[in-house]
Amino acid sequence: MGQLDGKNIIITGAAQGMGAVHARRCVEEGARVLLTDLQNEAGEKLASELGSNAAFSTQDITDPASWDSVVERALEHGDGRLDGLVNNAAIWWTKPLVEEDADQLRKMLEVNVIGTFHGMQKVVPAMRESGGGSIVNLSSIAGTRGIPEHASYGASKWAVRGLSKVAAAELGQWNIRVNTIHPGAIGGTGMFMVPESEYETLFAEQPLRRPGEREEVSGLLIFLLSDQSSYVTGHEHVIDGGRTVW
Repeated sequence: MGQLDGKNIIITGAAQGMGAVHARRCVEEGARVLLTDLQNEAGEKLASELGSNAAFSTQDITDPASWDSVVERALEHGDGRLDGLVNNAAIWWTKPLVEEDADQLRKMLEVNVIGTFHGMQKVVPAMRESGGGSIVNLSSIAGTRGIPEHASYGASKWAVRGLSKVAAAELGQWNIRVNTIHPGAIGGTGMFMVPESEYETLFAEQPLRRPGEREEVSGLLIFLLSDQSSYVTGHEHVIDGGRTVW
């Protein structure tokens, strides 16, 4: 038996990168998964590879109407149930604060924060009807501390953290849990492209002297989506090799 047997889950930004690893792992654990992304070809290809328990929908997470369509499709795919939402889709860049542009900041907030906000709002009715559910929002260690050149990204991930806590406080009455995951440096994500030859210097002061693997983040995600975490809500789950212990 898989840890997610019988559960129906939406994962945004699932056509590639970390989202694709999450989708693959959820299917392996027995879930039905609706992958969403703007990358149509990659999303359709991955869903096909994952078999009948996976489906794909094109989605702009900043568009409320797109969320309505996605929830409807997920309910069709999951026999009328919706048990999980993974708000994984996000954009990222780095730039010094004094060089950042306000319009770029607005774009970052629109995708990373407003997209997450729409997702949580739109799944609540279906999750209430299903008797509860688990929402997992992907934040970052940039949402726990100030990291140079991460003004826009950091602001967006701090906002996801705060929004998630409010959602947990409000939605718990319907057995809907809300948690955040805060990865540090994770290999293979496009956000961390450092050659292994530089690890010794870069990770010299980190307790686990290496970057994380996407599969390790997925392991934490599976726990938060599963019934094993049925009494866990409203918390930040940092997975960073100990980088932020001091």
